[in-house]
Order: sequence, then structure tokens, then C-alpha cells
Amino acid sequence: MITMREVATLAGVSITTVSHVINETRSVAPDTKERVLKAIEETGYTGDAIARSLVTGGTKSLGLAVSLVSHPYFAELIAAIENEATTAGYSLVLIDTRDTAESEQAAVRMLRGRRVDGLLLTPSAGAGGAVLPELRRLGIPTVLVDRLTMSQDMDQVGPENVQSTSQLARHLAELGHRRIGMVTGQIGLATTDERVLGYRLGLGRSGLQWDEELVSSDGKLGPLLDLASPPTAVIAGDHMVLTNVMHEVRARGLRIGHDLALVSYDEVEWSELVDPPLTTMAQPIEEIGRTAVRLLLTRITEPDRAPETIRLAPTFKHRRSCGCH
Repeated sequence: MITMREVATLAGVSITTVSHVINETRSVAPDTKERVLKAIEETGYTGDAIARSLVTGGTKSLGLAVSLVSHPYFAELIAAIENEATTAGYSLVLIDTRDTAESEQAAVRMLRGRRVDGLLLTPSAGAGGAVLPELRRLGIPTVLVDRLTMSQDMDQVGPENVQSTSQLARHLAELGHRRIGMVTGQIGLATTDERVLGYRLGLGRSGLQWDEELVSSDGKLGPLLDLASPPTAVIAGDHMVLTNVMHEVRARGLRIGHDLALVSYDEVEWSELVDPPLTTMAQPIEEIGRTAVRLLLTRITEPDRAPETIRLAPTFKHRRSCGCH
């Protein structure tokens, strides 16, 4: 296997100079840099993805910046993205953003340092302040995944949230419920905000008034059940919220589908294993992952094309937790 020392010998420079050219850690004279690049090309040096990128113009790798702790469903999304990337001949570099603006920016810059050919990002609530403007300014091929922005000036792929959550609210209203609550995930995330909007839309379409006290924005059901007039039905805003809600229901000795109707935006793998089975909106996670990779590869090959926003509709899984038989 060709080593950096052999590249340095052929170029007539030190190993340190080769490293500086590859990693761009110090300015190198143009003629010296040209000799190093020529030596890399002649030797076929492939010991470093960055060295390959200097010769070929690409590392055949895609970066994925995603929060690994904020949502269990991201594991399925990552698997779909990796499978599609591998099929296309690309490797995937995964970095955890921890869902904070600071960690997100560090993750994106780390991926840039790896010279990935394109970037997939599930933006945090603070992404609009730093990361997204930086990506726009640098012109890095980027696709936003799952959490979409209103500006639509970047490629993005995610689930349809508004109409599908509206459908959940209307379904509960059609069953006769007039006090319909919602327990949400993190406020400020596009997915949360859109689902709350869908909830309000569903109430309005059902002739019900919006009542702020029926929305719990900290992921907890308890405050709603402690109201003087608690809800008779609840919408869980995502996978993690659903788990919290079910823990609270069990702790209070309530029966889902009898004492409290429950529906959820997000399918979980155990939806049909609990009693009663859960009525959910199942996101097309695999399709979102595949579509995001394809859109990114198109952006890499066609950098001047107009940005595209793709929303994929969830599937209504009608079971018995809503009180239906």
C-alpha cells in the first residue's frame, strides 16, 4: 500500500508538507502543491479520503448530521439513508448533533473537514441562526431531512404534518369528543409546530374551539389530566411523547380506549402488540431516507437546479386505542 512517505519522496518534499497539502492546515507554494498532487495521482495514494478527494474532486462519501438521542425513529431513517447511499456507491459519515445549535454547527464543520460530497441534515430548532446560513453561503450540496423550513430555498424531504394531524383530530371529534388534548414534543422544531397547526386546523374543521390549556408542550400528559375539565381524548405528537403518555396512563390506572381515547402521530413497532392496539399516523420513514439521498445526489451532479421540497404523506393506521371497535 502506498504511504504518505512515498508521496513525499516522489514530490521531493517532507511528509509534513504532504500533510499540509492534504489537510489544508498551512499555506503551501503553488508549485509545491502541484508537485504533491501530481505525486498523489501518479502513485495512486488512497490512504486518506481527503487525499483522494484532491485528485478525483470527490470522496464518494455523504455526511449525515442527525440527533441520535432526540427520537428513536431516526435509527430507522439512518438505516434507509445508509442503504440507499451504499447502493449508489457512497459511504456514509454519521455525526450526532445532539439537537443543539452549538453541537450541530460543530458536526457540520467536522463533516466539511472530511470533504464529504454532500450533506444530509435534520436541523435543530436553532439551525436557522447559524448552520443553515453557513451552508447556503458556502454552497455545500445539502438536503434537509424530516424537519423542513418555511423558506424552501434548500432541498428538503420530510413527512406531511399538518393535514395528517388534522385528520387525527377530526377522527376523534367524529367519535363525539369535545375536549381533545394534544401532548407535543420540543417546541420550535418544524415538525412540532406543524403538527400543532394541524391539530388546531382539525379542531376548527370539526367546529371545536382552540383551548390553549389543552396543549401540553413539555411532553407530559399529567397537566392535562389534572385540569378541572380534562380531555377525553389525546393526540400524542411523536414517538417519545406517546411513550410518556402511556406511562402516565398506566400510573393513573386509566384504560386507553375507555377512560381516554388516544391517537398518535408516529407509528411504533409495538403499536399492534399493546391492548388496545394503537391508532397512529405512520410516517413513510424508508421512503423519506431513500428520497433524501437521491435528491442529494441529484444536487451534487446538478448544482444549479432549483431547490425542491418534497413532503411524503403518512398512512392512517386505524386501530382501537381511539375507542373504535
